[in-house]
Amino acid sequence: MSKILIVDDNPEVLKLIENILESNDYKVRTASSGKSAIKELESYEYDMVLTDLMMPDVDGMQVLEYTKSKTPRTMCIILTGHGTIKSSVEAIKKGAFDYITKPVSPSELLIIVEKALKFKNLEEENIRLKKELKGKYHYTNIVGTSNAIKKIYDLIEKVSDTDGTVLITGASGTGKELIARSIHYNSQRGDKPLVVINCGAVPETLLESELFGHEKGAFTGAYKKRIGRFEIANGGTIFLDEIGEMSPALQIKLLRVLQEQQFERVGGTKTLHVDLRFIAATNKNLTTAINMEKFREDLYYRLNVIPIKVPSLKQRTSDIPLLIDHFLKKFQKGKKKKISGFSQQAMSAMMTYEWPGNVRELENVIKRLTILCEGPVVNFDDLPENVRDVNGSIHPDESVIFGNELDLNEAVQDYEKRIILEALEKSNWVKSKAAKLLNINRTTLVAKIKKQNIEIDKVVSA
Repeated sequence: MSKILIVDDNPEVLKLIENILESNDYKVRTASSGKSAIKELESYEYDMVLTDLMMPDVDGMQVLEYTKSKTPRTMCIILTGHGTIKSSVEAIKKGAFDYITKPVSPSELLIIVEKALKFKNLEEENIRLKKELKGKYHYTNIVGTSNAIKKIYDLIEKVSDTDGTVLITGASGTGKELIARSIHYNSQRGDKPLVVINCGAVPETLLESELFGHEKGAFTGAYKKRIGRFEIANGGTIFLDEIGEMSPALQIKLLRVLQEQQFERVGGTKTLHVDLRFIAATNKNLTTAINMEKFREDLYYRLNVIPIKVPSLKQRTSDIPLLIDHFLKKFQKGKKKKISGFSQQAMSAMMTYEWPGNVRELENVIKRLTILCEGPVVNFDDLPENVRDVNGSIHPDESVIFGNELDLNEAVQDYEKRIILEALEKSNWVKSKAAKLLNINRTTLVAKIKKQNIEIDKVVSA
């Protein structure tokens, strides 16, 4: 139930509005002066304040300013006579949602109140979703504890709050877009647009229009003006995936946008100015492309201000059990039939396979297993043929690496314990230093030490 404060020094108007709103299931309180309204607002937060403009001592404008300074998301509506509409418009510039002229029309009042509260709900939902996005793409949510992935954490943390152009390189499926999203949502631009375009997925003839937009009549089929991705991303970040696929002719135009933050739409003459952060990604060797004259050297140096090379899964095999656990939780959420672990032969194959498709391929294998595997334990024969083969080196009767039958949770816990012990040893058993090595809070580390039953007589309390 929405909470509304009505402020008016006319008791008849106050009672009329109170009756109208209460009969429509709003929770209402009243104040007979601006001074008493501010006192009420000091101790109670309202969804809406509906205040008269002209009042002695403390007027409606002062009530508005106080409300917006204390609780910015509280909706404010001004009640005004015909002679003070100009002042009401001024109040809107200072944050009021709307104004209602006296005498008050019940139907008009209810329409404006409902509209204001809907706007408030949408605004709060938008803020909530942005917080969720920021949490979802926080760099610590990139799964892994290997040294290779820790270096990525460090880079993301260092570059996020800068406007430096980032070039992310790495094989397909390593998570380049996830890193780009982490950088954006953890930056000062995080509440602004992140616009993603795959330069290899859009035909060359259309990519220019996609990026720059076009004017009506610019080419055959351009029946109306189109806003391009650069304009849409203004104030935020543009992520150019597979930048190595862009044609040399378009690379020249991109270079100007990078250098001057300005461009013209296709078929247009008006220069448009934008404020953009650029992140690009590629699975190609751009140095080789430069030597083959397929990529401009000057564009490469403009893009490669902050290079991030994402390791292949082959370079971070110690993260495989953690990734398996992560994807199992993702795909089994809400399902009754669940995989609880892998047999020793199955896990051996998963660890030995080279994963040419990297994390994306691993994710697809786990998704397939959650659909097709009938038992609670994944056996060697449940795995895809290419994973079982591993150059003929893995066989069901091979020696075990994790025990006779692997419980995935136990494997993850065991791996976590070994990593914690390694960090403690490297930091001379000083918990604060170990926590820093592990990229976690000290309190989190203390809780994990207790959970893992690690003997703490060696551990320094600092």
